Amino acid sequence: MADETAIGRLATDVVAALTRERLWVATAESCTGGWIGKALTDIPGSSRCFGYGIVSYSFAAKRSLLGVRAATLKDHGAVSEQTVREMALGVLELSGAAITVAVSGIAGPDGGSADKPVGTVWFAWARKGDERVQVDAERRRFEGGRADVRMQTVAHALAGILARIPGDG
Repeated sequence: MADETAIGRLATDVVAALTRERLWVATAESCTGGWIGKALTDIPGSSRCFGYGIVSYSFAAKRSLLGVRAATLKDHGAVSEQTVREMALGVLELSGAAITVAVSGIAGPDGGSADKPVGTVWFAWARKGDERVQVDAERRRFEGGRADVRMQTVAHALAGILARIPGDG
């Protein structure tokens, strides 16, 4: 299970790798409420690689700030592969970053369903390549209370960024 120390180590590694490669990262966060961005900006020198993050907790914010289509939210919900893919692409387009991460999940203690139980989190990482954009999405199910789910989400998001930095994957 992730803790603050593990998150700090991951964030330090991400900032160092992004700085070394002269790449920028941006975030689109829902269930983490800006914690991924906070973890990155806790690291001295992060201003060389972190442009900004968008906290898009509501459907309206996902639509207006990130360009998530209303039909995507209606048909698939906020906690879905389709939504996080659109969030990651939206913040990529807005930010000019080379790598983005988007997260949306059900941290609890309520709000879960049979299809999407508490602890379900969708991730998407978008990466600009030489000729195209690659988007990877992944669903995880984390155990524990609200704080545990959010902490594990932050750690997994940071690890995913690190894996997408050239030379660090």
